[in-house]
Amino acid sequence: MTTTTTTTTAPATAAGQLPRVRRRRRLSPGRRLPAARLAGPLAVLTLWAAASAAGSLDPAAIPAPWTVLRTAGHLWTDGTLATDVLTSLERAGFGFAIGLTAGVLLALASGLSRTGEALIDGTVQLNRAIPTLGLIPLFILWLGIGETFKIAIIAIVVYIPLYLNTHAALSGIDSRFVELAEVQGLSRFTFIRQVVIPGALPGFFVGLRLGVTGSWLGLVVLEQINATSGLGYLMFQAQNYGQSDVILVGLLIYGVFGLVSDSVVRLIERRVLAWRRTLSN
Repeated sequence: MTTTTTTTTAPATAAGQLPRVRRRRRLSPGRRLPAARLAGPLAVLTLWAAASAAGSLDPAAIPAPWTVLRTAGHLWTDGTLATDVLTSLERAGFGFAIGLTAGVLLALASGLSRTGEALIDGTVQLNRAIPTLGLIPLFILWLGIGETFKIAIIAIVVYIPLYLNTHAALSGIDSRFVELAEVQGLSRFTFIRQVVIPGALPGFFVGLRLGVTGSWLGLVVLEQINATSGLGYLMFQAQNYGQSDVILVGLLIYGVFGLVSDSVVRLIERRVLAWRRTLSN
């Protein structure tokens, strides 16, 4: 008679003790932390305040945060800062609206038609290779030195990343979806609404975030050219008089505008693309 022995692969445990369950390692980033994007700016602000309080920074070159806040309060009280902020917002808003419209329409025309791609894509790529700020002298000759050329330059800065990312998203739509739409007999309008737009939205929002940031970057340069108001003009005048605190006020306002506008776009993107399951959500 043969005796068989059974071996178990479970680890030996003490009497009455349950075997230890090995926890599965998580590879995702984890849950989103509330107001996590403010941690970095707050850390920089804390280091700035600590260095200023310790006397490690030259007050003439880098004033303390409380000095900058006091200067901002004075400028707001006398009405200078409010006027400059509204002027900058108006310029950025007009330029962004034009660039947004142009970028989306050109991307759709180029991404949905071979003829449109042949006529548009090469021209946009050529425009992208030319430094946008290098077009300022030519646009001044064409449009004058008033507000029109500033808005036109901002529109160019905005439309290029919007076009590139939206066009790339359109080109990356799986061809099997196109074949399925053809089998289902969808009209072109229905195909664009149900397949093209959802497929292009992720790339569109990436371009939108880049365009929003680009509008502020272009504005700070343009407002120093024959301007009589605006944050860039305020900073340019402060440079002439050595007012570093006023320059920092302008830079901080630009930074706040950029952070807030990017956060708004992120929030809209999260709501519109809630159907996607990604690492970010």
